[in-house]
Amino acid sequence: MSKKLVIYLMAGAGTPALAAAAVAGGADIIEFGFPFSDPLADGPVIRAAGEKALAAGMRTAACLECLAATRALVGETPLVPMTYASLLEAYGWERFESDAREAGATSFIIVDTAAGSRPELRRVQLVAPTSTDERIALAASETDGWLYLVTLTGTTGARTELSDALGGLAARARALTDVPLYAGFGISTPEQARAAADVTDGAVVGSRAVLVAEEGPAALQEYVASLREALDA
Repeated sequence: MSKKLVIYLMAGAGTPALAAAAVAGGADIIEFGFPFSDPLADGPVIRAAGEKALAAGMRTAACLECLAATRALVGETPLVPMTYASLLEAYGWERFESDAREAGATSFIIVDTAAGSRPELRRVQLVAPTSTDERIALAASETDGWLYLVTLTGTTGARTELSDALGGLAARARALTDVPLYAGFGISTPEQARAAADVTDGAVVGSRAVLVAEEGPAALQEYVASLREALDA
């Protein structure tokens, strides 16, 4: 079975074209960042991208419009808004789910809302090396489609090496669930994506994709294609 490639992009005026380029390069899923003013899980690259988006007026309504425009360009490719609970508290949880799905959202990632909380919003759940087996099993039972394995303790961001903790986390998750496992946080190179996919079902690339996206759609497509080639090797 082909390994899945998930690419994260921050909502903005250029995001629809960037998402289309990522899909053309081989991305299977687009994580669609809704910027938040205090993104505790995000490292400097995504934090800066969020600040830039907010400065450009990318509030929730504008992000939903951007999501709809992206959906129009990427066909059936899954689009997964990723944000924080405070944004949904301000907008309204039910209203956000309804409006986001109408705009083309396939699922959701709410970084700071653990499994067992807000079960009415079915979403992709995250687990980390610090998660107990009980917590992993709960997250797997509630997750929407796949389980997001956070490869390290800390914030997002490119790293020079893949976290040694991933292998153990993946092995524990495999023993507890049959849902697909995708690894993210700290994955930036084709080699790291391949190594992550060797012990999981796919890789999530965020900070490096956001940096490359600043160079435009062509550069992003080329970068995503290099990741796709590595995963398919």
